[in-house]
Amino acid sequence: MSFSNAKAYLETKGLADRIKVFSESSATVELAAKALGCQAKQIAKTMTFFVAGEPIMIVCAGNVKVDNPKYKAYFHEKAKMIPFAEVEACSGHAVGGVCPFGIKPGVKVYLDVSLKENEIVYPAAGDEHSAVELSIKELEDCVEITDWVDVCKEIV
Repeated sequence: MSFSNAKAYLETKGLADRIKVFSESSATVELAAKALGCQAKQIAKTMTFFVAGEPIMIVCAGNVKVDNPKYKAYFHEKAKMIPFAEVEACSGHAVGGVCPFGIKPGVKVYLDVSLKENEIVYPAAGDEHSAVELSIKELEDCVEITDWVDVCKEIV
């Protein structure tokens, strides 16, 4: 169901032809980069958190992780990831395919500035065997974002 929701959403934006489907898993940054033949930083990973009890998504480059002090400074609370078992119910997508396309109403989406180091990024497309190729501008234009944030740091 998640893939069909993401695909239907991308069709409304004229971007469904950009979806890439793999026989192998693309559920992690490493697997997605291997399947696509790109760098980890080009994978646009989507992480889910609760803020004030409500689900949010942060889409960031694959080579970064949330920086707790930056996160707390922006959201005014500690980072609390949505437990794996609740991610699909809260976002509309299962772990491994979480993306900002075809999501549940009310989920706020934030894009992290780490994405801006890339011209092209590859977010998941609703399941663990897909991704969609987008420019940063296309991602920004096709997703109803709440804000650009700076809440991540490079993984060393």
